[in-house]
Amino acid sequence: MRKYRSSGMALMALAVAIGVTTPSHAISGTVRVTVAKAGFVLGAGGGKGVLTFRHRNYPFTVQGLSLGLTAGASINKLVGRADYINELSDFSGGYSMVGGGAAVVGGVSGVQLKNDKGVTITLQGPKGGLEVSANITRVVITLDASRSTPN
Repeated sequence: MRKYRSSGMALMALAVAIGVTTPSHAISGTVRVTVAKAGFVLGAGGGKGVLTFRHRNYPFTVQGLSLGLTAGASINKLVGRADYINELSDFSGGYSMVGGGAAVVGGVSGVQLKNDKGVTITLQGPKGGLEVSANITRVVITLDASRSTPN
């Protein structure tokens, strides 16, 4: 009986230790971006946005190229989340994206981007213009942390 009591106490202590340990969690931020793009087969676009992260707003620029079905021109106003940010510097850099959308004067767009640091950005929102797209895109985001403002 004493042997089982010792084992039970050891298991309880282990369970408490595991429960007290808090894993390191990456932080999420919100993203707002406006992008204009145009193309036929090969598309190009650029825009500006704001990352809200740790109670501050950080402006950024976005530039990208796409290859696939792209025809026309559009303006996209997207909002969403940036997940798995460990440090602010993780947000900047090159992203790969698979997405699509359609617009005839107005429409919708949705994209998901991921960079080599593990940051995933999921965006959706309205688009205006005349465009059909289903392509693979490479996007470069440049964060301007020196122009951050409190949220």
